Amino acid sequence: MTVPRLLFSTPSSSDVTFRTLATFVLTPLLAGLLLFTSGCSDGQASKSSSTQARSQPKTRVETLLLEPTSFTDVIEVTGTVEAIDDATLSAQTDGPVTMLLELGTRVDKGTPVAKIDAEEAESAVEQAKAQYELAQDRFERQQPLYRDSVISALEFEQVRSERNQARAALNQAQTRLADAILEAPFAGTIEDRFLEVGEQAAPGTRLARLVNTRRVKITAGIPERYANDIEIGTPVQLDFRRYGAGVRTADVTFVGNTIDPQSRTFTVEITVSNENRTLKPEMGVNLRVTRAVLDSALVLPRTAVLRDETGTHVYVVDRSDTTAVARNREITLGPETGGSVVADSGLAAGEEVIIVGQNNVSPGAPLEVTDQFNRTSAAGTPYEENSLPTPPTE
Repeated sequence: MTVPRLLFSTPSSSDVTFRTLATFVLTPLLAGLLLFTSGCSDGQASKSSSTQARSQPKTRVETLLLEPTSFTDVIEVTGTVEAIDDATLSAQTDGPVTMLLELGTRVDKGTPVAKIDAEEAESAVEQAKAQYELAQDRFERQQPLYRDSVISALEFEQVRSERNQARAALNQAQTRLADAILEAPFAGTIEDRFLEVGEQAAPGTRLARLVNTRRVKITAGIPERYANDIEIGTPVQLDFRRYGAGVRTADVTFVGNTIDPQSRTFTVEITVSNENRTLKPEMGVNLRVTRAVLDSALVLPRTAVLRDETGTHVYVVDRSDTTAVARNREITLGPETGGSVVADSGLAAGEEVIIVGQNNVSPGAPLEVTDQFNRTSAAGTPYEENSLPTPPTE
């Protein structure tokens, strides 16, 4: 059987040459086409990514440029206004009340505030006076006899003792008579009346309360952890604005030496003038006691600080690229007062901290800085509209 030559023929040299030439020419063309297609795809992806980055909206923020500044560390507590001169006047003798000044009456020191019927006291004085005169007469008559040794020393001593006892009884009776008139121990105003005219008084019975508010003291409890920071002369800021008396500065005039076991505080007092009587006893007042003054501190608004389970952090502005972006920064906080807080670590002078809009950014987010502050006080204005003036430092 004859096998067809078409299937088993040996390729001619011209066929081999054509195939080789086709392979040599087509292979680079196919490779170039693939590279061109791949390059177009990568270029479009890169261009798409850049366009997406440029199209990402910028977050509008306000920032604070950190600069070292002075910071006053204060202790904020609540105190109470008390009158320095506040006395309850009580009867020292028996009898019905015959006079008692009305409420609101202002008196000077030594002015009679109340009077008690002194009829019995006057009788007691007359009786004691008669007995004393009798004893004194006897003493004077016995004295020459004692000098002439007519009577013994024991007899003369007995006469002298009787005279002395009579004189003491007279003094006591005169004191009781004087006690029938109750005088003001200091200048002040009648704030309370505990009896009415005609009622019976006895020794110790309260009659009236006398108060002088021309000078008052502010008492407050300071936490025991500050026991070594407060001393007499420490500056204090007193906020009386709720009573229309403004803000005053004064010094600590008394520091307690014991700790209250219930509140774990020690007492401080501040004395202030109150000539117009704006301040009244039992009023509440906010105190800012100066604890320390930091000469060079990095201060930022408290609202700029974010807190989470990892700790405290802020966002700073990174301008190293063409677009400003947000960077997260962990910080350690120091003392804080009102709306400001000191950054002990994590930040450096010259850095730009986001103080408005920080809750709307994330690390790497593009930013548009609408306002930049260089003072903490100015930056804190939106948050502390009713802030106090700078606390005293000396």
